[in-house]
Amino acid sequence: MLHLHHCVSARSFRPLWMLEELQLPYTLHMLPFPPRALARSFLELNPLGTVPLLVQGKAPNEVRMTESAAMCQYLAATHPEAGLDVAPTHPAYGAYLNWLHMSDATLTFPQTLVLRYGRFEPAQRQQPQVVQDYTRWFLARLRAVEAAVAHNEYLCAGRFTAADVAVGYALLLAQHLGLVEQFGPATQAYWQRLQDRPAYQRALAAQHQAALAQGVSPQPSPDIRP
Repeated sequence: MLHLHHCVSARSFRPLWMLEELQLPYTLHMLPFPPRALARSFLELNPLGTVPLLVQGKAPNEVRMTESAAMCQYLAATHPEAGLDVAPTHPAYGAYLNWLHMSDATLTFPQTLVLRYGRFEPAQRQQPQVVQDYTRWFLARLRAVEAAVAHNEYLCAGRFTAADVAVGYALLLAQHLGLVEQFGPATQAYWQRLQDRPAYQRALAAQHQAALAQGVSPQPSPDIRP
């Protein structure tokens, strides 16, 4: 059984979406955001105090992962029959890996600075210039997505892959930040295609239902709403 520790609309949405795409059985453990401050017992499971945490199996063969894009790759690679992986022998393998890493290091990273210095920090520590600069950075890097999907439905390999899930989360976060209207037309159409996927919709429903059942607010943190 797979166990995913998750906060509503946090990076942990990536593996949750993957689990729904793969239709795997899993247990979803909902946490308030930020868990390192509001769920201190979680530090016993993950000393980083961050989500996601994905756990599979038991010691000594237990798998424990804390990086969301790596989870996408792991789940796709361990279930190749679903077609969400790209094999090393495939011509698009390099592009596939590049998108997986870009999704967090290049597209999500600047948005975390926008969140921190625009919403998370107390008023006296907020930095409007940082917010402006890193919003522009994100939108500039998003041009790579615009170019990739201008003439293709998905990012690579001519089909939907785990890379689309990983990048799709960055677009979800941008939606929470109110940046969708600044997407290029191809990216807007691509984002709509991703949202139309039944697995994406199931993932949204799963986090909502689990949050209600486990006494966690089903809404994103007030700091990441539009």
